[in-house]
Amino acid sequence: MKIAVIGTGYVGLVTGTCLAETGNEVICVDIDEAKVAKMQQGEVPIYEPHLDVLFERNIKANRLQFTTSLDEGLAHGNIIFLALPTPEDEDGSADLSYVLNVSQEIGKKIGSYKVIVDKSTVPVGTAEKVTAVIKENAKCDFDVVSNPEFLREGFAVDDFLKPERIIIGSSSDRATALMQKLYAPFVRSGNPVIVMDEKSAELTKYAANSFLATKITFMNEIANYCEKVGADVDKVRVGMGTDSRIGKRFLFPGIGYGGSCFPKDVKALQKAGKDQGYDFKILDSVITVNKKQKTIQIPKIVSHFNNNLIGKKIAIWGLAFKPETDDIREAPSIDVMNALLDKGVSLTVFDPEAMPNIEKQFGSKLTYATSMYHALEGADALIICTEWSIFRSPSFIKVKELLKEPVIFDGRNLYQLEEMETEGFTYISIGRKEIGQ
Repeated sequence: MKIAVIGTGYVGLVTGTCLAETGNEVICVDIDEAKVAKMQQGEVPIYEPHLDVLFERNIKANRLQFTTSLDEGLAHGNIIFLALPTPEDEDGSADLSYVLNVSQEIGKKIGSYKVIVDKSTVPVGTAEKVTAVIKENAKCDFDVVSNPEFLREGFAVDDFLKPERIIIGSSSDRATALMQKLYAPFVRSGNPVIVMDEKSAELTKYAANSFLATKITFMNEIANYCEKVGADVDKVRVGMGTDSRIGKRFLFPGIGYGGSCFPKDVKALQKAGKDQGYDFKILDSVITVNKKQKTIQIPKIVSHFNNNLIGKKIAIWGLAFKPETDDIREAPSIDVMNALLDKGVSLTVFDPEAMPNIEKQFGSKLTYATSMYHALEGADALIICTEWSIFRSPSFIKVKELLKEPVIFDGRNLYQLEEMETEGFTYISIGRKEIGQ
């Protein structure tokens, strides 16, 4: 099949590359000329595990192409994916200007039947708006489908190639049949393709992300309470997770969620509810708690250093909002670093992938280490903000040698309490007893 993907962010690039991998002829469209030029030369503009292999293979096979020309993309594709930004507006709602502006151009340019697919995360009713905008100028038949993505950064390629489910929001039998044919290679093992109306499909994505954000936030509240009463959140987590009604995933406490999806989608659903006269009280709490959780360890750090952080040097491991990505959008590390910089702390940071993006934002305010151990040299303490695998089994002997004093503030509970006590660290984590204090 011939596919066009408009937008080459995380979602668009993974979508285009993975669709090409199953034999489709895909052209990806982006207005960023420099980015398109790099992709045409085989350079992947984002870090996403395994994407580079598929990217290179499909470019060589001429199944994956890139252009800045919307006309070229629309002439090529019978199915047009809109993978455009829907950033958070000032009032918390999703900004649909990118989607609607492109939709207007699509209406002016298409000359034969097309299926227009909303792949971006969009509010309920967006398919209707896109349809209305295209219909203003279109002189041919078309259908608009809602096809929300459920890709996890760091696992996006696997999630696309082996999806747990595919949601198709469509009121057109013709469009539904084309979408089912397109996705057939990805669900050969029997995972469901669920067809529903467009509004339900749009809400499914928001509901799923908001529920997961709520689950994370609930565990963070339980962790905070554990600290008050002397319980161990790791034991509580295991006891809860073995209940099949709850499940083991998204029960790990920490310093809050970030990224491009959860913060934006929770706020967008909250705002959409208010627009309809409905108050999502749970989401109000999720937003409030998560904001506070990102800096939950700052008072502990201040207390440890007797309310005087001026001139202290602290190392930070992990800057991305989660492991296996270079994405720093809404990353808790940013809140942590801003809070410490305001208190006169000198920060040396390390992340396997995200440092270039952090440097664009913080510049010379930070010192950028060449390795995880380099970051520790002469530091008064270590803070862990992201649970990259390389941080899970460090040489604690080397860590102690490099730090001025063996102090770790662990925002992701990477280490066992018994081990840290044996190794002689002052170790302060989330929802567990403090070691060495």
